[in-house]
Amino acid sequence: MLNTTMTYILSLLLALLPISVFTQTSLNGKVIRVADGDTLTLLDAANNQFRIRLYGIDCPESHQDFGRVAQKFTSDLCFGKQVSVEVKDKDRYGRIVGIVFTADKRNVNYLLLEAGLAWHYTAFDRSEAYARAETIARKEKRGLWVQSNAMAPWEFRKTKRKK
Repeated sequence: MLNTTMTYILSLLLALLPISVFTQTSLNGKVIRVADGDTLTLLDAANNQFRIRLYGIDCPESHQDFGRVAQKFTSDLCFGKQVSVEVKDKDRYGRIVGIVFTADKRNVNYLLLEAGLAWHYTAFDRSEAYARAETIARKEKRGLWVQSNAMAPWEFRKTKRKK
């Protein structure tokens, strides 16, 4: 009887864990993986891993032009380093969506836009600062904006699904 009760309580606590993480407004930890330009894995002080999707931007996919460049840019800023994440949401894949800040308080999401390595994802964000950063990068032909026909990642993903 005691084992059944303990198993039930443990199952309930584990089921509530994602809810408690989602209600957090910030996370801190060390970046242990950079999957692509806008997705990383954070390890907190309690050794919990969190997949983080950068809010308000969309970087080229790994197999898309500038995808690896965006990944390297994010990796150079974050990999193996302490960051903080301002939690904004949780996506349909269970990832935390947030704004990532380096230890010296630089906004990684914004820096990717400024470098021309991401699109401002206006379907989810209306930030004037992000819109301005993308506009300037386009105008100055930084990063992927050297291409006249740069394809947005959401369009790239759509074409891959059709195949």
